[in-house]
Amino acid sequence: MRILVTGTGGYLGSLLAPTLMAEGHDVTGLDTGYYAEGWLYHGVPATPRTLVRDIREVTADDLRGYDAVVHMAELSNDPIGDLLGEVTYRINHEGSVRLATAAKAAGVRRFVYMSSCSVYGVADGTVDEDSPVDPQTAYARCKALVERDVTALADDDFSPTFLRNATAFGASPRQRFDIVLNNLAGLAWTTHRIAMTSDGTPWRPLVHGLDIAQAIRLVLAAPRESVHAAVLNVGSDANNYTVRQIAETVGAEFPGCEVSFGEPSSDNRSYRVSFARIRQVLPGFETAWDAAAGAAQLHRVFTQIQLDDATFTGRGHTRLAQIEHLLKTGQLDPDLFWTVQP
Repeated sequence: MRILVTGTGGYLGSLLAPTLMAEGHDVTGLDTGYYAEGWLYHGVPATPRTLVRDIREVTADDLRGYDAVVHMAELSNDPIGDLLGEVTYRINHEGSVRLATAAKAAGVRRFVYMSSCSVYGVADGTVDEDSPVDPQTAYARCKALVERDVTALADDDFSPTFLRNATAFGASPRQRFDIVLNNLAGLAWTTHRIAMTSDGTPWRPLVHGLDIAQAIRLVLAAPRESVHAAVLNVGSDANNYTVRQIAETVGAEFPGCEVSFGEPSSDNRSYRVSFARIRQVLPGFETAWDAAAGAAQLHRVFTQIQLDDATFTGRGHTRLAQIEHLLKTGQLDPDLFWTVQP
């Protein structure tokens, strides 16, 4: 299969592309390069030929000849959405719908979109794919809007699938330290202390980046009719954790790490998620990683590379800090397009 993957220079894309290539797929990457400085470790078996392109500038001509597009390239978290709300909508919502529209016009038959369990927002009990969405942030609202608008493009010739990923964790060459388990592991290694400002009671589902890659591979291999316009939560019921449980699990992995908690938080986002449907639709899907295994993997990586505080706290592995730096230095304009270099 000839596949275009957007976001191959990112945290998840740098894990996905080599696994698709190892299965014999012809993979092309597309990435704008915001996070090119953030490389944590080497030893990646292969990287794809990558087009340096903003998704807002991709045309149907760029996409002709591909069997599938896997779309992972968006502004990637709530803090960036809070800082750049209007731009987030233009990239994450309008840009993603534009990309899907171009893919359809180019004759691409499969379109796999990386959505998020954050669309559930605040929920009592356990939610599934049929539950109402209640997105609380610009990032999550854009995910819900893309699901709605790209679903409207589905027909006999264009088949989108929407993967609502739980919060990702685990090691990646393009590491992120601004997501919960990875951040706590970095704190445990560099400071030997996890001091939570909240009481840790909100629920968060987690999923390892390699398990997300597995879900994508299975969607691409699945019969079209089983995944056509489908919404699938990606994760496992066993990996629904409270934030307190995540912190305690990470702390237990790092000897001498002290873990403490604060008062209840004003952030009311809390949701437990059912992951039953993905196992029905993709019978081979099983998560291989839990929080303890992910913390142990990160511990091994930190030991091998001798992670230091400058790397952990540096902008190369924190999405908001890197975007702020590129704006401050004039490398990006206010709409997050690259400026002309001298």
